Amino acid sequence: MQVKGNKYGTHRVIEPKGVLTQAARKIDNSTDVKYSNEIVVDVSSLNIDSASFTQIEKECGGDVEKIGKRIIEIVEDRGKMQNPVTGSGGMFIGTVSFIGEDLEGKCGLKVGDKIASLVSLSLTPLKIHKIKKIHPEIDRVEVEATAILFESGIYAVLPDDMPETLALAALDVAGAPAQAARLVGSGDTVMVLGAAGKSGILVCYEAFKRVGPTGRVVGVVRNEASAEKLRKLGVVHEAVIASATQPVEVLEKAIAANDGKEFDISFNCVNVENTEMSSILPVRDRGTVYFFSMATSFTKAALGAEGVGKDVDMIIGNGYAKGHAQITLNELRENAEIRKLFEKMYS
Repeated sequence: MQVKGNKYGTHRVIEPKGVLTQAARKIDNSTDVKYSNEIVVDVSSLNIDSASFTQIEKECGGDVEKIGKRIIEIVEDRGKMQNPVTGSGGMFIGTVSFIGEDLEGKCGLKVGDKIASLVSLSLTPLKIHKIKKIHPEIDRVEVEATAILFESGIYAVLPDDMPETLALAALDVAGAPAQAARLVGSGDTVMVLGAAGKSGILVCYEAFKRVGPTGRVVGVVRNEASAEKLRKLGVVHEAVIASATQPVEVLEKAIAANDGKEFDISFNCVNVENTEMSSILPVRDRGTVYFFSMATSFTKAALGAEGVGKDVDMIIGNGYAKGHAQITLNELRENAEIRKLFEKMYS
């Protein structure tokens, strides 16, 4: 017999009661009860959020075995992969093993479909049976695990024209390029912090398409190798080298690369703390600052902008935008060089 659960998964909340699963400290990750509006997935791989993995890696001194133990500790304690320091999670890929009767024929899935979750692991019931391998260079963990998607959950069936791991890498950051497609217009000047990372490259590519011949995209990166990568990909008009944690350095170098003018829009795609002001300072009054980084502090951004008299619109990065999966996968189909790079780095 199947039981009806809450659309948003609140029946899974253990503590504190009355909150959604993302805000909960602990949730129920068991599959003993079959819920009529849930989907159960056999998980093969986790893509840990970059800010989260970086924090865990530092905490464990880069020791892969300790990283694995820490991930298991978090999941066993919380019933989900939500880093207690960063609050962020990641996403998974896996094979559908159960579809509740209320969702059969309505969810676009069938048992055996391979999917990628498009909701955060920070709210997803997860039980890890075994960690098979950890890939620190790409924040990926191969596992034998079980995850649960709620009725409100979103997901994408993995495409058949690219490897699973490639699709996972792109879908992990699908919200960023989709938001770039919305926010960037013809003639805009755009600055991207963390431009050589996974989300940064896709944002640069999407912005470069949108600004047209009168706009400009400047990527801010931490070293010459990353700058050269962007130049070869042809997704920026100029790449500058500066530390994202040094706002005055970023301000001076980025504006110099933009003909001495402030930017219309900036995108923060880094995975470290204390980069809020580097995103805000180079942007003109009434411009837009988009924080995709999960290491962003609302307090630092809000008070920092106020402190320097910047009247900018600040947007919290939403990992979901309608059509974001298709937009992001299409970018890999459109640009052979980006696809080649992602295949080399993430497949």
